[in-house]
Amino acid sequence: MNTAITHTGHDRPDHVQAHDGHDDHDHKPTGFLNRWLFTTNHKDIGTLYLILSLVAFLVGGVMAIIIRAELFMPGLQLVEPDFFNQMTTMHALVMVFGAVMPAWVGFANWLVPMMIGAPDMALPRMNNWSFWILPFAFVMLLSTLFMDSGGPAAGWTLYPPLVLQTGTSLAFVIFAIHMLGISSIMGSINIIATILNMRAPGMTLLRMPMFVWTWLITAFLLIAVMPVLAGAVTMLLTDHFFSTNFFNAAGGGDPVMFQHIFWFFGHPEVYILILPAFGVISEILPTFSRKPLFGYASMVYATATIAFLSFIVWGHHMFTVGMPLQGELFFMYATMLISVPTGVKVFNWVSTMWQGSMTFETPMLFAIGFVVLFTIGGFSGLMLAITAADFQYHDTYFVVAHFHYVLVPGSVFALMAATYYWLPKFTGNMYSEKWGKIHFWLSTIFVNVLFFPQHYLGLAGMPRRIPDYSPQFADFNMISSIGGFAFGATQLIFVAVVLHCVFRSKVKATAQVWEGSRGLEWTLSSPPPYHSFTTPPVVTRNMLKHAE
Repeated sequence: MNTAITHTGHDRPDHVQAHDGHDDHDHKPTGFLNRWLFTTNHKDIGTLYLILSLVAFLVGGVMAIIIRAELFMPGLQLVEPDFFNQMTTMHALVMVFGAVMPAWVGFANWLVPMMIGAPDMALPRMNNWSFWILPFAFVMLLSTLFMDSGGPAAGWTLYPPLVLQTGTSLAFVIFAIHMLGISSIMGSINIIATILNMRAPGMTLLRMPMFVWTWLITAFLLIAVMPVLAGAVTMLLTDHFFSTNFFNAAGGGDPVMFQHIFWFFGHPEVYILILPAFGVISEILPTFSRKPLFGYASMVYATATIAFLSFIVWGHHMFTVGMPLQGELFFMYATMLISVPTGVKVFNWVSTMWQGSMTFETPMLFAIGFVVLFTIGGFSGLMLAITAADFQYHDTYFVVAHFHYVLVPGSVFALMAATYYWLPKFTGNMYSEKWGKIHFWLSTIFVNVLFFPQHYLGLAGMPRRIPDYSPQFADFNMISSIGGFAFGATQLIFVAVVLHCVFRSKVKATAQVWEGSRGLEWTLSSPPPYHSFTTPPVVTRNMLKHAE
């Protein structure tokens, strides 16, 4: 079945002729600046995104460890309450905008052109710009911690009136968010243009790999909601510095309006973080089950349905603000409805594995871990969707447990699965399978030790975002913190495995890398040539994962 294309990027006659007479046959730019600062190559830009996101993960991880160290015991232990609040806020902003989103864009840059048989991204110069905005925005955001007025301390949702008490550093936070948003929008336009205009002959929309589909839908979500966030934070800016009253109740404004605008961005945003993860899992499970993806078309439609519904559920974040009953009922039913297409996806993943010839390499382990733990996060989300129950859960640690179960064993595990799955393709070297498995098992154990007790803390009534708590919550907090420290330490194994794979690994990867892998990216050599498909490949059915 996988013999339809046997050539690598180098042994096609036309390719060889094109490079006749020189040995560097990849035309990589020379010199550090030319190669990395001015690059327009999708692989280099993808690599830059992934390096930035790894740095942001480590920075965000240190913030999380400070949070968990403070909460290890009751009483104010290590840091000032204001600094604690800055940590909770910055941890979220760094993880969402600095770590997970750039990581997904990095994978999109690397993989989308290779998966659809394109030579590069559609808008390569814009691609370079959309990356280089990020490190500056990221540094600006972090720099607020060193200013006199300190970093933002109002939670990542930046709710007024609390956020309006931030000093002059607020302007820098908002400018950083604008820059991050501009980067996301440019990246999205690029991905949409690439997918719609640059597919190889025979690569119809319904032949595209699931990762490409999920990213196409994610890109539309990003373009739709990032301007909304920009509008909301600009109104905050004018309220703070120019005496407008958008959200100031004393001047006739409405702080709840901010919540509505913010969550109209915020809820599609969480799907922006998870849809590419769905795509990755839909790539990995068929490979290691050695079966086509079950229900490919329904997966595409389910992803599109989730994206549509994500716009009409924002009110479930604010059941307790005094919405009319009709509004509460609408948001409750819409939120419950969104679990249906997600359930379709989980069913399809399980059906893909059913009776497959499964092997359990590290990417597969992370993918299965994702399916199990993400489903737990989904169920706690359904509990939160019930308005009457949410009055009890709202603003407790139950909410923290819910969204961390979907974002850490969800988004982050999928990112790790993607790294282990495609890193051999990117580098041409195999990672250490033994250490990959150790990383998986320790991560899976400790992520549950970290977040599962928080469900109980929430149900017992422990509020979110507080540096101190009542002694009755001490035991579960201690368990949770130990899990946090161990989970954080485990990620150093991940960093070591990646660095070893890139720089020290002696084991070379084959072009196909995995026995069951299908798709255009596996027809290229490992590592792929600097310019992937100089001649577009002709796509036939049996090259694809979901071939019937």
